[in-house]
Amino acid sequence: MSISTASLPGSLPAAAQPTPAETNKPALRQVLRRRLLAFLSRAASPIAILVLWEIASRLGFIPERILAAPSQIGSTFGALVASGEMGSNILVSLGRVLTGLSISLSLGTALALIAGLSRRGEVIVDSPMQMVRTLPFVGLVPLFILWFGIGEVTKVTLIAFATTFPMYLTLYSGIRSIDAKLIEAGRLFGLSQLGLIWHVILPGALPSFLLGLRYALGISWLSLVIVEQINATAGLGYLINNARDFMRTDIIVVCLLAYSLLGLFTDVLVRSIEHFALAWRPSFIKD
Repeated sequence: MSISTASLPGSLPAAAQPTPAETNKPALRQVLRRRLLAFLSRAASPIAILVLWEIASRLGFIPERILAAPSQIGSTFGALVASGEMGSNILVSLGRVLTGLSISLSLGTALALIAGLSRRGEVIVDSPMQMVRTLPFVGLVPLFILWFGIGEVTKVTLIAFATTFPMYLTLYSGIRSIDAKLIEAGRLFGLSQLGLIWHVILPGALPSFLLGLRYALGISWLSLVIVEQINATAGLGYLINNARDFMRTDIIVVCLLAYSLLGLFTDVLVRSIEHFALAWRPSFIKD
């Protein structure tokens, strides 16, 4: 004769048994508490710096012409966004970066394929590229102005010049590091030269390509800071030049923050593409 567990002394009815969700609640609370404490511990130093900065500015230890207070920077940012001035100039700067980067992507990829797929191409392309990439970027600005003037062509060309080399170097290295066994396996399956490039070499070099794209994006924003000092009539550099003339350090800091946030956004975008495009790799770790 079987005895129900509900009739045993001290046993809880089935309805009173704790559910898995109720059992996991204390553990979930501990995890959330640890994450909150970790976030607060990391945020404590930046918050303390901002508070000290604000106090020093209000007491006059940091003059406004040297560096504006955080509260003033925040209000200036809100005013620029509300007036539409920040958005319109960001779009101009973003257009310059995307135009220059599209040129460097095409040129850098083509040169890397030529140098990486054949010894003859390497002899023809790699040595000049290694020589030109050592030229100082800032030193080329006067020469580019003499060649192309002070308009948009100079700005876009300088960005394209600066970002071509990271694309070339990383993709060239990725092509040359393809496992020879994969090439041989592709030939055994009857792939032509174009088939090997499309199905074996390019997918194998994709991680290097995306790494080069991240480097190129970072360099493009650094280059933009320089090229927008050349007679710019719009863009974040134009705002910085005007702010410098009127000693508006709050606007300068806002524009510098915009540069950094745009760089962070584009890097996150490439990392998102990398997350999906490289999911096939055995060594790829998903979040």
